[in-house]
Amino acid sequence: MAEITRQRTGQFLRVIFKLLMDKPDGMQAKDILTEIPKIVPLTEYESGYYASTPNSTRFEKIVRFATIDLVKAGWLVKSKGRWFITEEGKQAYNKITDPEEFYKEAARLYHEWKKTRPQEDSLEAVEEEEGSKVAVTVEEAEELAWEQIQQFLQGMNPYDFQELIAELLRAMGYHVAWIAPPGKDRGIDIIAYNDPLGATVPRIKVQVKHRDQSTSVEGLRAFMSVLGTDDLGLFVASGGFTSDAKEEARTQERRKITLIDLESLFDLWVEHYPRLTQEARQHLPLKSIYFLAPAE
Repeated sequence: MAEITRQRTGQFLRVIFKLLMDKPDGMQAKDILTEIPKIVPLTEYESGYYASTPNSTRFEKIVRFATIDLVKAGWLVKSKGRWFITEEGKQAYNKITDPEEFYKEAARLYHEWKKTRPQEDSLEAVEEEEGSKVAVTVEEAEELAWEQIQQFLQGMNPYDFQELIAELLRAMGYHVAWIAPPGKDRGIDIIAYNDPLGATVPRIKVQVKHRDQSTSVEGLRAFMSVLGTDDLGLFVASGGFTSDAKEEARTQERRKITLIDLESLFDLWVEHYPRLTQEARQHLPLKSIYFLAPAE
């Protein structure tokens, strides 16, 4: 029976890091799994399927299981189907060039992490294997769910998307005083206050950009130009922001500005979902499904 060696698995893992080294915003896991075979051609065995998981190739399962070690080692972070490498991961990639040693070091750090966990019984090894299977299953489910949610949000009508933002602000306890009607974009799409009369500061001004392209630093500066000293600016962009725009917002001293991309928006929607009205929830209806959580 064919086997996947540590050397071979280490090759796959190092390709992941090579792909992510110059991508601070990470990559979608599905895109990484598509790119790896272009760099390291798969064997017939690797491109085949396990009987228990006919929807995923052996290669995909091998990589997903192996990345558990990388996550526990602190080298890789996974969020909503997107993978990022940490500074520790970059250092390890540059320092340990042999694929097998690279994988072995991640596994060693994983075992060091395990030692900090309380020992329970003699079934620990079996439970650990089952836990890894659960972790991969949950990971794939989360990726699929986020992909569908992302497509739903990106496909929304711009004015429905704007109304979703307004409903979120109401659920967060703010009082929405004005929503821009359809027509020419004047830079402000929503105005909200902390109280019904707008007597307390700050006044919240919101700009909503619903498009695929990332918002540039010039677009951000145009929005900041309409913010007064007592204003808080929220810039919501479904296409995200360029690195220059993020840096501009992070280093801003004169204007209060918060950037909200699609992932941040979704996280806020989930956090405040219980406080949304039934009508408001229809803008992005969600349903919780519970999985057995992998051991932390």
